[in-house]
Amino acid sequence: LAAGVSPDLIRMSVGIEDIQDLIQDVDQALGK
Repeated sequence: LAAGVSPDLIRMSVGIEDIQDLIQDVDQALGK
């Protein structure tokens, strides 16, 4: 596509959070 972004890529934006919260969010998003 225009900016070199293909449909099989994901975008992940991370702020200042506890690492365990981030891991849980990713696991939940991936359906684990």
